[in-house]
Amino acid sequence: MSDTRRRVKVYTLNEDRQWDDRGTGHVSSTYVERLKGMSLLVRAEADGSLLLESKINPNTAYQKQQDTLIVWSEAENYDLALSFQEKAGCDEIWEKICQVQGKDPSVEVTQDLIESEEEHIEEMPETSPLIDLPSCELNKLEEIADLVTSVLSSPIRREKLALALENEGYIKKLLQLFQVCENLENTEGLHHLYEIIRGILFLNKATLFEVMFSDECIMDVVGCLEYDPSLAQPKRHREFLTKTAKFKEVIPITDSELRQKIHQTYRVQYIQDIILPTPSVFEENFLSTLTSFIFFNKVEIVSMLQEDEKFLSEVFAQLTDEATDDDKRCELVNFFKEFCAFSQTLQPQNRDAFFKTLAKLGILPALEIVMGMDDLQVRSAATDIFSYLVEFSPSMVREFVMQEAQQSDDDILLINVVIEQMICDTDPELGGAVQLMGLLRTLIDPENMLATANKTEKSEFLNFFYNHCMHVLTAPLLANTSEDKCEKESFELIKSLIKSFIYPYLLNIYSAFIFCLSDAVVGSNKSNTICPDNYQTAQLLALILELLTFCVEHHTYHIKNYIMNKDLLRRVLVLMNSKHTFLALCALRFMRRIIGLKDEFYNRYITKGNLFEPVINALLDNGTRYNLLNSAVIELFEFIRVEDIKSLIAHIVENFYNALESIEYVQTFKGLKTKYEQEKDRQNQKLNSVPSILRSNRFRRDARALEEDEEMWFNEDEEEEGEAVVPPVEKSKPEDDFPDSYEKFMETKKAKESEDKENLPKRTSAGGFKFTFSHSASAANGANSANSKSVAAQTSPASSNGSSSKNATLTTAVTATKGSLVGLVDYPDDEDDDEEEETSPRKRPRLGS
Repeated sequence: MSDTRRRVKVYTLNEDRQWDDRGTGHVSSTYVERLKGMSLLVRAEADGSLLLESKINPNTAYQKQQDTLIVWSEAENYDLALSFQEKAGCDEIWEKICQVQGKDPSVEVTQDLIESEEEHIEEMPETSPLIDLPSCELNKLEEIADLVTSVLSSPIRREKLALALENEGYIKKLLQLFQVCENLENTEGLHHLYEIIRGILFLNKATLFEVMFSDECIMDVVGCLEYDPSLAQPKRHREFLTKTAKFKEVIPITDSELRQKIHQTYRVQYIQDIILPTPSVFEENFLSTLTSFIFFNKVEIVSMLQEDEKFLSEVFAQLTDEATDDDKRCELVNFFKEFCAFSQTLQPQNRDAFFKTLAKLGILPALEIVMGMDDLQVRSAATDIFSYLVEFSPSMVREFVMQEAQQSDDDILLINVVIEQMICDTDPELGGAVQLMGLLRTLIDPENMLATANKTEKSEFLNFFYNHCMHVLTAPLLANTSEDKCEKESFELIKSLIKSFIYPYLLNIYSAFIFCLSDAVVGSNKSNTICPDNYQTAQLLALILELLTFCVEHHTYHIKNYIMNKDLLRRVLVLMNSKHTFLALCALRFMRRIIGLKDEFYNRYITKGNLFEPVINALLDNGTRYNLLNSAVIELFEFIRVEDIKSLIAHIVENFYNALESIEYVQTFKGLKTKYEQEKDRQNQKLNSVPSILRSNRFRRDARALEEDEEMWFNEDEEEEGEAVVPPVEKSKPEDDFPDSYEKFMETKKAKESEDKENLPKRTSAGGFKFTFSHSASAANGANSANSKSVAAQTSPASSNGSSSKNATLTTAVTATKGSLVGLVDYPDDEDDDEEEETSPRKRPRLGS
């Protein structure tokens, strides 16, 4: 429908007695069956949707105004108006209305109006083709200002005024008057010009902006806006734009159009952000076109720079050139930061092309260099650029670092540089470290990794990350949780890590980090392990733990393999001793995520290492305080009870129930004991239903056969995962060895039984029990030197004195060092077996896992 005669704007009168523009479309008069009569229909010219459907009522008063406007009341509080582009169209529709109502088309009102309707119609603004502007003279400025201000409340009159200003070249005449008033120091005229120019901006018309923001006019527009009548003295915006603000060209821009566009965008942004007052709720839509003007300017700038490959190539060359001085490099990095910020205005397909252009030119290798600089401002800008790249395409960054790993050492890999920046953040609140941690989290998130028929990004990248980067991420955690007897070696280790991981100019920052660690060591004489007391170090470790917790949730055998090979959970639980509760909670959260997986690999690792002890000690140390730590620990045990994780329930009850039974304000621990006893009864019933001959030693598989089958099952699963989760005992490192002979086991057991009498849990002031560490003979027997403490575990009365009652249906937990294997649930004849084994040296069960 291209007929301009029928082109109209639809208006409705709102509650504030102002006319609202409902859209532009084409009007027709047709019979509508649903309304049972001739009706006015207006369909939007943009998409053909129905803007108006109004039946021509014989009794409704329609009024024709100034040849191009028809106004009427649809209901008591609903007034409508059609504003026609051409008089001929208005006449045509007016005739249709008069025909329905049986009136002469020469009348201007079809019915006698009641008083209220007359008031409504009188409020409809004048709609002559153009508004008559006063002559542009000094003595008319007040009249012009009043006119501009008065039309702002009416959409129709705003359009008419904008058209008049454009047609008559009025803006340039006003700016000439501004120069005259300024030369004459005519303050009153300058105040009127402020109101006029501000009002013209609020007309929200792009065609007027093109004139006002041209090189010829923009500084005079800024000048007019300096003379706000509400200010005692005018502002000096022009002085700032011409003298204070400096346009820096990192590389000379030869395209004059591009230079002009950059200048214009900066100045218009200044007008919007600095000069114009913050619009009120009623004015916020007045400057929508100004915002769009700036937006499209930025799009054009990015496109023009992107197409100029010579310019960008020169920028990259200087950025990566070692001869470039620091100030120049800082300017180059800031240019790229702003360039990437501008790119956010692009459409998705254009933004995709933009970042691909940057990647092709070498943005990532350049970032690798500048992120390692010791200039804080440069590093901050480089981090912002990196965040734009990661947000746009994590896969692009991952592909780069994997290719880089084939040609470079671990210490200069981009991801390791990012991790080092996170560790070295000098901000007391670690603001930069938090941002970098978020980027790392995005990069290692399997949810945004691609999988295709011939390539699996997830598998390849996670293999790369755990082989080349994880040791850098966990270095501060491992250094802060080593034992005090190894503290000197630990610091030497981290110093060597520092020297190998980072560039020389970051050594000062790392030295400060080492100083923090040494403070933590000196202040931690509470236990056998280093526990960081420095707040900044604790914050850093909390960030690292948050990332590791994310890995536990989203990665499979990679993180499992790493935790077990490094005995990482034991090291993390050292932080339960921290005076910073948030860090202790982070450590607990890490363990909670592991247990939440309900993975028997992890459960076996936890029970063998007796890793509930630090958690229970923290609960007992917390005493009667009802706080977040107390709730988090209880929630952990409640989860185990509700999910009925049998191996963990048996371990907790057999080893720690005596210490926990005094906690009665929750039923969690009694519930664990109940679950344990139910399982024990169930096992007894099963055994009692089996013929006695099948329960004899002759026909029952011994412990060695069970362990061999169990090991075969574990190894089969590991092969499916791609690599062993727990290395075979005979191939493991000395620190992971378990006693491998019966004689060693018996020596350990006898030594432990004597220690049990001395190390029974002591009741604390809160009424609970406290477990204590004690060095045992296991250290001399080849057990892990880093974990040579034994736990005075709780046993049942029947077994604590070494007796072997045949009436017992469940063996007691054997208290051993970290390295020994503890059987959780066994057959009732095991006690007889133990007696036989003590008297028969030929029976030598394999105790390794």
